[in-house]
Amino acid sequence: MRLKHIVGFVAVALLEFTTPLLAQIPPAPRFSVDSMDRTIDPKADFYRYACGAWLKNNPVPSDKARWSGFDELQERNWRLIRDILESSAKTSQSEDRLRTQVGDFFASAMETNRIESLRFQPIQQDLKRIDELQQPEQLFQLLADWHRREIGALFRSGVSPDAKNSEVEAFQLRQGGLGLPDRDYYLAEGFAKQREAYREHIVRMLTQLGDSTNQAATTAATVLQIETELAQASKSRVDLRNPNANYNKIEINQFSEQTRSLPWRAYFTHLGLPGMKDVIVGQTNFFNTLNTLFQSRPMSDWKGYLRWHLLSDAAPFLHAEIDRMSFDFYGKVLRGQPEQEPRWQRAARVIDSSLGEALGKLYVERHFPPAARKRMTELVSNLRDVFQDRIKNLDWMSEPTRQRALAKFDRFTQKIGHPATFRDYSQVAVRRDDYYGNVQRAQQVDSDRKLTRVGLPVDKAEWHMTPQTVNAYFNPLQNEIVFPAAILQPPFFDLDADDAVNYGAIGVVIGHEITHGYDDQGRQFDAQGNLKDWWEESDAKEFERRAQKLVDQYGTYEALPGLKVNGRLTLGENLADLGGTSIAYEALQRALAKNSANRKAIDGFSPEQRFFLSLAQLWRTNWREAELRRRLTVDPHSPGQFRAVGPHVNLTEFFDAFQITSGDPMWRPPEQRAKVW
Repeated sequence: MRLKHIVGFVAVALLEFTTPLLAQIPPAPRFSVDSMDRTIDPKADFYRYACGAWLKNNPVPSDKARWSGFDELQERNWRLIRDILESSAKTSQSEDRLRTQVGDFFASAMETNRIESLRFQPIQQDLKRIDELQQPEQLFQLLADWHRREIGALFRSGVSPDAKNSEVEAFQLRQGGLGLPDRDYYLAEGFAKQREAYREHIVRMLTQLGDSTNQAATTAATVLQIETELAQASKSRVDLRNPNANYNKIEINQFSEQTRSLPWRAYFTHLGLPGMKDVIVGQTNFFNTLNTLFQSRPMSDWKGYLRWHLLSDAAPFLHAEIDRMSFDFYGKVLRGQPEQEPRWQRAARVIDSSLGEALGKLYVERHFPPAARKRMTELVSNLRDVFQDRIKNLDWMSEPTRQRALAKFDRFTQKIGHPATFRDYSQVAVRRDDYYGNVQRAQQVDSDRKLTRVGLPVDKAEWHMTPQTVNAYFNPLQNEIVFPAAILQPPFFDLDADDAVNYGAIGVVIGHEITHGYDDQGRQFDAQGNLKDWWEESDAKEFERRAQKLVDQYGTYEALPGLKVNGRLTLGENLADLGGTSIAYEALQRALAKNSANRKAIDGFSPEQRFFLSLAQLWRTNWREAELRRRLTVDPHSPGQFRAVGPHVNLTEFFDAFQITSGDPMWRPPEQRAKVW
């Protein structure tokens, strides 16, 4: 049961682990001038100038839908994790309970002979429960059980801080229930082929489960009808970016009265929350539509819908044939990925989401040097100083708003590397012969852990990414930035690189996360992490005017023929990229001023040039068309090729560094440049 504010198996021999693994780990993907294409004029196409050789020499691997500098590091990291998993599986039943749990979980995933022999047996109990449904109350009790185990259907629910009282955990309901990636896949003309492929996929999968072709076709048609109606009632990704419009706190009795066909008391009681007084509903129109659907559709329709979602969710953990069918649609059709990742890697992803901090503790012990935390702390401090000075000296912000912005910044916190205390998974029963059961039990224990916290104070020490995650995040409800250990490696963070390269990479990432506190969403949360308007009206209007320049800029970028970036959907990330780049550049200049010896050219490039080259290389990316189309629909980040140059062309310092002037293709007129923070 997880609300995220901020992811099929081929048979192999039993526990066939390959050694030695560390010798197979590729080198870190560092910044390199060898990635450049110097035959390209930087004034004409800076992205290909900075990354052209890499783009030519690094096609997308057959088991990936995208390949980038980010993915290179992530792939290397998975191999480090693989070594941990395989060594843990070999030393099962050791005195180290944590290592035993991780090793047994991995062993269960690799025990394909057992999985093949079970076929659909792991989901038989749930299938039986579906068959026996007669009343809506029974269905909602089943849903409650499923949501505790992260089986998706009808809507999403979970526990997270109350956005208007961020010190307290609250129960939340959100739109959901779709089998395709987004509402647009059901409603937009451009996804007609994917909809038909989805219908055919449902038929094939249900036929494997034992339905006749006619039964499967009838169920597929019903599923598409239900999901299309849910999609029509769902908000778009852009509309979901408005936190106030997606916050509706309502008493349970009132909500139950408004949606009489939906037996909420049965649902909440089965979750262990019988006395809960209120709930935060994200999208009220969605639940009103769901209420109408329950009035109009017979139980047989819902049984078919539930059978499909159970099968679809379970498929990656079942026998090879059904797993491969799932990949053929979700991997090949929707992402354009020709082959699955190797089984060990898919298993590693599952363990990362199931026993994440147990695996993370083992990862940190091996792969997180103390020097990385120390240097990262220094960099964060330097970036913070710059951003604070920016707020103090903004010429477009009134004094009342400025003082509130500074008050928010004063309460700003950071986490680096890993939690001070790792999560305890002792309640998770892990068996070497029960892969699907391990997944379900881990999710249920995690959900129950969260459900017991409804109405209680928020645990501010908690992390929402595992240490082995190559990523970072800003949490508006706690006003904090978080950098897991795994991102503190090249190309993001390199202890051996010069300042220009590091400020152009991890420096920009730090600045990016800081700026999120003041982007189109983050600026709506106050110093305490509460959703509250603290802006003078004139300042809010000026912010919107300046941000609109980024909406317009990115909206002109054509990712595929006739398909452009959604400048409104990606606004928050584009604001963060621009703010991160601008303050990281200034932080670099301050660092260089302290030591003039660092101003020397390296590989023929000045520190300023290396800064912009490092940033561009950070986002080097090759795509499969289907995956790029999917990302343009669902991802609030602009594609890498635009992140690699989009911030640059708003900064005079970039044009100066490469002598780009009016008339050059990379030139952007001053009146079109965005400047916010």
